[in-house]
Amino acid sequence: MAKRFPLNPKYPERICWGCDRYCAVGAMQCGNGTERTQHPVELFGEDWVAFNGWMNQEESPTQPK
Repeated sequence: MAKRFPLNPKYPERICWGCDRYCAVGAMQCGNGTERTQHPVELFGEDWVAFNGWMNQEESPTQPK
C-alpha cells in the first residue's frame, strides 16, 4: 500500500518525491542519486491540486452516441 501523498508539505525541497520512500535529499535510496524528484507544489505553485481540475473531476462513465 502506498503512502498518502502530502498536498502541501512544509519543506518540499528537503525530500525526493520520486517514490514511496520520500528520502532526504542527502540520502536518496532509489535512482542514481544525482537529482531529486520535485514535489508538484514546487513546479506548479500552491494551487497545484486545482490545476486542470484534478481534485474536482467527477467520474462519470462515457456513453456511446
